[in-house]
Amino acid sequence: MSQVTLTFAIVIAIVVLFIWDRIPVVLVSLATALALYFTGVTTLQQSLSGLGDPAVIFIASLFVVSAGLDITGVTAWAGQGLIARAGESRARLLVLMMGLVAVLTALISVNGAVAALLPVVVVMAVRLKRAPSQLLMPLVFAAHAGSLLALTGTPVNLLVSEAAMDHGLPPFRLFSFAIAGIPLLLGTIAIVVLFGQRLLPTRSGRSLPSDLSQHARTLVEQYRLDDGLFQLRIRSNSPLAGAARDTVDLSRYPGLTLVAVHDGDRDGPVQRAVLAEGDLLIIRGDAETAGALAADLHLAFRTPDAPDDVTGTLFNRTSGLAEVVIPPRSPLIGLAVFPGMVTPSGDLLILAVQRRGQDLGPDETILAAGDTLLLQGTWEALDRNLNEPEVLVVDSPELVRRQAVPMGRGAKTAIAILLGMVVLLATNLVPSVIAGLLAAVAMVLFRVVTVEQAYRSINWTTVILVGAMMPLSTAMTNSGAANMLADGLVHLVGDRSPYALLAGLFVLTAILGQLISNTATALIIIPIGLAAAHTMGVSAQPVLMSIAVASAGAFLTPVATPVNLMVMSPGGYVFSDYWKLGLPLLILFGLVATFWVPLFWPF
Repeated sequence: MSQVTLTFAIVIAIVVLFIWDRIPVVLVSLATALALYFTGVTTLQQSLSGLGDPAVIFIASLFVVSAGLDITGVTAWAGQGLIARAGESRARLLVLMMGLVAVLTALISVNGAVAALLPVVVVMAVRLKRAPSQLLMPLVFAAHAGSLLALTGTPVNLLVSEAAMDHGLPPFRLFSFAIAGIPLLLGTIAIVVLFGQRLLPTRSGRSLPSDLSQHARTLVEQYRLDDGLFQLRIRSNSPLAGAARDTVDLSRYPGLTLVAVHDGDRDGPVQRAVLAEGDLLIIRGDAETAGALAADLHLAFRTPDAPDDVTGTLFNRTSGLAEVVIPPRSPLIGLAVFPGMVTPSGDLLILAVQRRGQDLGPDETILAAGDTLLLQGTWEALDRNLNEPEVLVVDSPELVRRQAVPMGRGAKTAIAILLGMVVLLATNLVPSVIAGLLAAVAMVLFRVVTVEQAYRSINWTTVILVGAMMPLSTAMTNSGAANMLADGLVHLVGDRSPYALLAGLFVLTAILGQLISNTATALIIIPIGLAAAHTMGVSAQPVLMSIAVASAGAFLTPVATPVNLMVMSPGGYVFSDYWKLGLPLLILFGLVATFWVPLFWPF
């Protein structure tokens, strides 16, 4: 059996397995590399070369950069700004929302941008009394268009740029894709604003992401933390100034509970071993008894003016709240605790204890299965201590922080790192993979993300899919399969013009891209396009850019991309909803790929 026949057989098997969708795509992609090796179509080096390809490493680094922006609340800040400016106008809401997701996509990829803004858009729909189905599909389709605003928007952009360099052509620069992306984005927004209301269903989703933007306020109200709460500042002549943090004793003041001890120089719990002038004792109880405490220990009252002051004191850029449940068989069962107690780790404070929804008060309590504890500490301490099986966390502190703390700690650093990466990519001072790695390393080095968060942020499915599928492109080129398909395509379009070639490639890419990953589609189509361009004697640049545009036009099915599937349940969509709005957009993308692209990248 010839290598061409073997390659075609492997391609057909891959497409069938992707469409069948019963085997994880990671296994299918790895099986592709193994099949190419065992059939002798590629060598061992060629079969594994994709996993160490610079494009794959660059894609992985972008996930870390994206996580830095998300974890520090930059995307939450952008989303809240969107809600504030949207008002009641449907057109303004759509334009702002689609423009925002497009810009974010250009910087942090389609998956990252949609995942970050999905909860924000659902909350916005609920607050403005609009159906989520009218907003979520436009969000995703605008992200697809926004992926063509910059090199960093999608792995396909990196693949076509690398393919251009491999064939001796100038690579596509950071904003080269915007030549096609800007008209696509403007056209997408126009179609959605003018026709989206009629083409989209009006439904609420079967499952909606949790709105955690008011999480702190909810916890303060549930645990009644704002009832009789006082803030007492340590004066210079107080006996507590210079005393150990754990020597604060309120046993002589019945009815008073120590809620927290905050650092006077920064928001958040005291991390020092000793207290200092300006630190705040946050206590709860009777006003008269609190006055006696203040007089005895030379403390100054700083009473909150509103419940929101309480929320801001306990929940801010540096510290937060977490609600945990004691599960059955937890080693904490039987432990004696009380509000104001510091946990054994030394960096979390117990604010309240509830049993069956009832507050157990300031006295000592023996923990039982099902008890609920409200804890306060720095975000780092919450992340570090709540991953243990001893407790069940009601809402992940990391997820709460992302939604509820816009522009949190490290946000400015994350933005500066992102801008630095953009400058390196735009000026071409270093290869793109080096720019991405520098940005990812900086995110960890400057403690924007931890090493564990960086690992978790990488979508390994995408990384392995791209790396393991790359040898297929090599196989199609080396075996002659790409040339055979290209000859067939050139024969089909005849001597009509190169425009017919672009149209044929667009149709082939668009059809395949509705059924399997657009990244996998691009890896299959790129060698065919390059061979066809060589056969017709035209430049490969417009062909590669046309393939990038076609790959982004994955609108007609929910399985075309992960983000299409991501909004299906929250938007209440069914399979047939996608093509109604997707078909006009696909026609727009086809026109841009066929006629607009050659104006700037001539044949």
